[in-house]
Amino acid sequence: MPQCEMCGADEASLTTTKVEGAELELCSSCTDFGTEVRDESTGSGGGKYSTSSSTGKSSGSSSGSSGSGGSSGGSTRPRDMFDDMDEIATDYDDQIRNARESRGLSQEELADQLNEKASLIRKLERGDTLPTDDIQRKLERALDISLVEGESVEDADWDSGDAGTMTLGDVVKRKD
Repeated sequence: MPQCEMCGADEASLTTTKVEGAELELCSSCTDFGTEVRDESTGSGGGKYSTSSSTGKSSGSSSGSSGSGGSSGGSTRPRDMFDDMDEIATDYDDQIRNARESRGLSQEELADQLNEKASLIRKLERGDTLPTDDIQRKLERALDISLVEGESVEDADWDSGDAGTMTLGDVVKRKD
């Protein structure tokens, strides 16, 4: 029996619902969180934000609604916009400070060189703020460093196991 991708409840039929830009297969009680999507296209692949559905609507296959969702395609999840984004290194603050000091620059001199405020450099070196994409590129060019790190442990969690049975409740960490 297919599971709701939001709460994990077993339901006989799920409704494709768009919630904050993502299309999810939801039970009747969770459809209130989004807008129902009408399935008018007959082509395969679905839309930009479609997820692999356990009913087979978006993939165009009629081979089963067993609830496993991604059993025929292996354990890979569909690519999304976050796959193409670089992840900032966890020690970016130390990298910036060490590179600046090795070049003999003060925070104010580096800020002038980047055409930014010295307070921004102080916040970055303390780890109080993450650099924007623009600031990251400026820092990498000026200091000849890379502030990007490879695949994280959280990404590896997505690639392992059967992605068809994972719900939002399995991934979300609540602050109580």
